[in-house]
Amino acid sequence: MSLKNVFEKTIPKLVLGPTLLASLLFVYGFIFLTGYLSLTESRMMPNFEFAGLGQYITLFDNERWWTSLANLGIFGTLFIGFSVAIGLFLAILLDQKIRAEGALRAVYLYPMALSFIVTGTAWKWMLNPSLGLEKVMHDWGWTSFHFDWLVNADMAIYTVVIAGVWQSSGFVMALFLAGLRGIDDDIIKAAQVDGASLPTIYRRIVIPAMRPVFFSVLLILSHIAIKSFDLVIALTAGGPGNASSVPAIFMYQFSFTRGQLGLGSASAMMMLATIVAVLVPLMYLEARSNKAMR
Repeated sequence: MSLKNVFEKTIPKLVLGPTLLASLLFVYGFIFLTGYLSLTESRMMPNFEFAGLGQYITLFDNERWWTSLANLGIFGTLFIGFSVAIGLFLAILLDQKIRAEGALRAVYLYPMALSFIVTGTAWKWMLNPSLGLEKVMHDWGWTSFHFDWLVNADMAIYTVVIAGVWQSSGFVMALFLAGLRGIDDDIIKAAQVDGASLPTIYRRIVIPAMRPVFFSVLLILSHIAIKSFDLVIALTAGGPGNASSVPAIFMYQFSFTRGQLGLGSASAMMMLATIVAVLVPLMYLEARSNKAMR
């Protein structure tokens, strides 16, 4: 074997080897460690003595955990639904080859360049009854206007939805727009020749052809929703009370501020199980649809 062939086979392994080892250690290694800690009585510091499923029983008996799950259900459903709907609508509008498309695309994408901490802080100012929208309307003379969702226990979780949709819908638009630009124009022109209206073309031809893009969008948004932490912390800090708490906040608070590392690890493993429960059906449906198309 020549020296050139040795280098060609060895260099990729040398380049990818450290990354692979780091992933095994710092991703899968810590997942395994968290899973084991969830089976112990760890509190302030790790305790590696096996204790069974007691932490999971305690977790499922904790009312705050169920409140966090309910909030995640509300946030995830509305966040994903509105982000997909708004992103698809914006992508279809930009797909009409309108003027200043590049500028509009940059405007819609700009929120995604911000961190969720910045987004949460900005929306906290805007929705604060004493500083933001309500105060502005009162200063303009509309004293009957009230928008106190940020401090209303029944509505606080919806402020998180508003901020999350504002930040993510532009990113979803970019993904959908890339999918729309990948569809052959001849198909659309042929449908127009047959007398199909533009809404019918998008509903019957274009959108069904974008199934892989929908898969990617749903996967990304589901992942963002399940692990949401910084946006909620910056905007509501899980309050008022526990009204907008989500599993990620539950995990952080019990692991690092309440000294119940085992319980926090159990909640983290349940979050992982939720991600897997979303990921596996989506991957199965995508694989099944691809197989049916062959």
